Amino acid sequence: MTRRLVYRRRRIMLCAAAVLVLVLAVFVFLAWFYNLIPRPYYTGEDFGVETVYSPLDQNGNGVDDYTDILLGARKDAENKPRYDGSYREGGYPPEDVGVCTDVIWRALENAGYDLKALVDADIAQNPRLYPGLDEDGPDPNIDFRRVRNLKVYLDRHAQALTVDLTDIAAWQPGDIVTFDGGTTHIGVVSDKRNRDGVPWLIHNSGQPNREEDALEKLAAFKEITGHYRWREENP
Repeated sequence: MTRRLVYRRRRIMLCAAAVLVLVLAVFVFLAWFYNLIPRPYYTGEDFGVETVYSPLDQNGNGVDDYTDILLGARKDAENKPRYDGSYREGGYPPEDVGVCTDVIWRALENAGYDLKALVDADIAQNPRLYPGLDEDGPDPNIDFRRVRNLKVYLDRHAQALTVDLTDIAAWQPGDIVTFDGGTTHIGVVSDKRNRDGVPWLIHNSGQPNREEDALEKLAAFKEITGHYRWREENP
């Protein structure tokens, strides 16, 4: 075997090794980005943050509203509905179908609230306050599944809180967060936190894991336009 051939083979092997390393690096990055690699999580207690509980138990199941909202969102996350925002007669999609807004009404339903009825009633009484309605006016089949309408409703009826992620004590399980960055988004704050104390987010963008360390990541690409807590009163 000539020296030139040996050199060529070595060069091919080095190139192949470099490509393999690059592919592995991309794979690891994507696995990290989409939270496919298990990550440690913490609770508020680990950071001296006291969990806030609602004094209300709307559905009378012995669990406060905020916890019920959290558990309802987690139930939807574990169900992993197929991402599909198609228009539905009657409004509600089947359990195996959903988008980000469906996480919210399902979470509130678990606490004993009918978000669709609440949003529909508020729109009927105050249509001018909802600029996100179609040209033909209110449509109960879809209005409650649109982030822009939910944000108006939450601005009017929920407790608005800070959007500063460094104020970790202000972010509590069951809170609702809205985003806008070209496309709108919405999710529910988890009781799990990352190593900096920032909570995970329960949301649906069609991603593999619906409860994930994504709040800061989303905030880097989208503006947090609202942070809300369900009011401690019957709407």
